[in-house]
Amino acid sequence: MNTLFTKRLIIRPWQISDAKDLFEYASSTNVGPRAGWAPHQSIADSINLIKNLFMKELYHWALVLPTHNNKVIGGIGVVKDSKRTFSGARQMGYSMGQPFWGNEYMTEAAREVIKFTFEQTNTQILCIYHYSDNQRSRRVIEKCGFTYEGCLRGCSQPYYNSPIHDDCCYSMTRDEYHTIYGSKQK
Repeated sequence: MNTLFTKRLIIRPWQISDAKDLFEYASSTNVGPRAGWAPHQSIADSINLIKNLFMKELYHWALVLPTHNNKVIGGIGVVKDSKRTFSGARQMGYSMGQPFWGNEYMTEAAREVIKFTFEQTNTQILCIYHYSDNQRSRRVIEKCGFTYEGCLRGCSQPYYNSPIHDDCCYSMTRDEYHTIYGSKQK
């Protein structure tokens, strides 16, 4: 899998050695539940997520901040869209440690991953969802140019005994990508 670079970030495949940094932010009650998973209780939870999801799925990257001793500050991934049956539909998701919120890191990473997704894969539509109460995620999505499709009410209960959430749905087609980002069609 490719390593991607932005002005401030290295976007690279996950490694087991990232577990400590992942646990540091994934154990926060302000991060995990907003991303759809229970806060991690131990580094073993973080290792399990890296091994059984991030390293098994093709497009899951760690977000590395070189100015902070190459610390992993978040993650981003693109997988088959769980709500669409069309084979060209993909879904993007992300999470970031709370100390790094508000610095535009996720917008920067998301734009690079959007570019990769449309220029290096056969994706025809890229979708993204956020819980209706997660306004920070909504702002990232809007800054990236996604189109709001609507709200799926009572759609998600991400883990056992968690609240049921509404999913706000956004998408970007391949044609919209080329219009917004100005890249040439292949």
